[in-house]
Amino acid sequence: MSGVRDALAAMGLPRGDLHELPESTKRFPDGAQYRVEIPSTEGPACLVAVLHEAERLDVRVHRVSQGSGVFMLTDEELDEVAALGCSASVEVSLFARPNAGWDTSATAVAPAGGGVAAAVRGQEQLVAVLEDARRAAAHGIRSVLLADVGALSAFAALREAGELPAGMQAKMSVMLPIANPATARVLEQMGASTLNVTPDLSLAQIAAIRAAVDCPLDVYVEVPGNLGGFVRLHEIPDLVRVAAPVYLKFGVRNAPDIYPSGGHLEATALLLSRERVRRTRLGLELLARSGYEPSTSELGAAGLAVPVQEALRTDAQGSSPETSTRP
Repeated sequence: MSGVRDALAAMGLPRGDLHELPESTKRFPDGAQYRVEIPSTEGPACLVAVLHEAERLDVRVHRVSQGSGVFMLTDEELDEVAALGCSASVEVSLFARPNAGWDTSATAVAPAGGGVAAAVRGQEQLVAVLEDARRAAAHGIRSVLLADVGALSAFAALREAGELPAGMQAKMSVMLPIANPATARVLEQMGASTLNVTPDLSLAQIAAIRAAVDCPLDVYVEVPGNLGGFVRLHEIPDLVRVAAPVYLKFGVRNAPDIYPSGGHLEATALLLSRERVRRTRLGLELLARSGYEPSTSELGAAGLAVPVQEALRTDAQGSSPETSTRP
């Protein structure tokens, strides 16, 4: 096996998982080691709940993400989410959907078909996903989640061609397996802005991925039940040390799956939003007690895809949005 390991090293990839857990010297553009993300923030009311709870518990939330999809929000809701994020200097990342698991795919619901659920199924669905990205951009959003390699490739091409704003970020979803350094590097080379690694990876496996890429990693430290339900709060100091720059994501283990969210689930979604911020407070207090004092970012720091306040609205035919900058 030494021949394969030598070949991997020649490619700039680790020879194996990094069990020595080397400290990462890589950083966010502002020099920080970690930031905080609150996932499953499903619309304006949930974002308000997150922001209020963050202020109450003195938690600095740098990014919120949503899972139901851009197309599950009205134009008014998109404007409100963008305005809230811009005002609070918080990145808002919305899922560009649909995927196979949300349509008539029989394979996606078959016993061995779970890996297909996140795939973009057919060219018409690819069009829909990219239209979600364009619509989000037109409303001032500057970050979308993608869960498909082909969708990332097409997204990057549209961004390069000026059909999407140059600063539009592609946040790779946890639903796309990113479980080894080679996969992580391919996605980074294709234009991914941040990579949500598979939640069950060991510290040594995460360290190996960090050695292979420079872009931020998104790591669940409490994982929703449908992704394994792991509670890794006590690993936060080492996660930051080996994975920087890293977004620490705080889900809730014992919680229902609320995708796609809506008014019928709003009470649950709001409670979960508040509890995710509380879980973050628990994690940050544990980090403080550890004695390790890594650096974190201010709100609105460089590299955060904060929504813009002024954005050209698409016309009824879906014409391309213009790039706009925050005041």
